[in-house]
Amino acid sequence: MTARTPADRLANVLYLGAGALLVYGLLMWLISLPVFALHRVEVRGDLRHVNKGQVHLVSNRGIRGNFFTVDLDEVRTAFEKLPWVREARVSRYWPDALVVELVEHTPLAHWNGKALLSVEGVVFNTTSRDRLPRLNGFEGSAEEVAEAYKRYSKTLAPAGMRISELSFSPRRAWRLKTDLGLEIALGRVEPDVRLERFSQLHTRVTEKLGAAPAYVDLRYADGFAVKPSRVTETVNRKS
Repeated sequence: MTARTPADRLANVLYLGAGALLVYGLLMWLISLPVFALHRVEVRGDLRHVNKGQVHLVSNRGIRGNFFTVDLDEVRTAFEKLPWVREARVSRYWPDALVVELVEHTPLAHWNGKALLSVEGVVFNTTSRDRLPRLNGFEGSAEEVAEAYKRYSKTLAPAGMRISELSFSPRRAWRLKTDLGLEIALGRVEPDVRLERFSQLHTRVTEKLGAAPAYVDLRYADGFAVKPSRVTETVNRKS
């Protein structure tokens, strides 16, 4: 039996390499045939704001390749650039389609007068005609403001008040307005505690003043200042 020389072994390696390249080339040619072209994009989800025109535009510009070569991550990213889309999940559907499942943002409030804030505290750049509260804050504070809005809303609910506007300043001071026209200065120190205190005393304060207060300043350690129309009176929390 003749022993294999180094030249024989090299030749075998080259033959194997050439064979692998041939198979790869045939595979690439096969999957690029028109028969595997994408003909349909099926969009699913409870969609209230994403419209057919937006889906058509993304489908035309964001989908490249055929059933096998399309980049699913690229398609997902293209759909998630739509203002109302929070999440997109993309999958292939044999033999010629893509299935795109979209999850929209749930709006919580208007944000800084030029965008919307979702219930998760995510800012997304679009507008809405819905009657939503107005939240304001500095860059990077959106999630904190969203959580504060939820807490303060629960605190004021027993007093029959809803927040129409909540602002958080760069100095980390809170101020809010209610649907009844009441403006409340919360300040920076223990805002949750002080708002809870006022909510519990709201009815007594209104009865004592003979009218609903127009302005309340809670930035006091042991009490708060109340302003019904043009008259200001300091009310001790024990009164």
